[in-house]
Amino acid sequence: MKIQYFPDTDTLSIRLNNNPSTESMEIAPDVVVDFDADGAVVGLDIDLASSKVDLKHLDLQGLMKTRVERC
Repeated sequence: MKIQYFPDTDTLSIRLNNNPSTESMEIAPDVVVDFDADGAVVGLDIDLASSKVDLKHLDLQGLMKTRVERC
């Protein structure tokens, strides 16, 4: 899983795996889910993220090993 924030576009991108996205669907204003060729969810993009998500606090629970990279 990879979570990235792009401040220049105020976009939060969450990739669940490395499968390529073949289809996307907007499920709410500025919220897009990406699907692979089998219809499985592979990612989520949130535009105008700072108005929808508390970007200052990230609480990861139940993960034994985490690596956090700052953009």
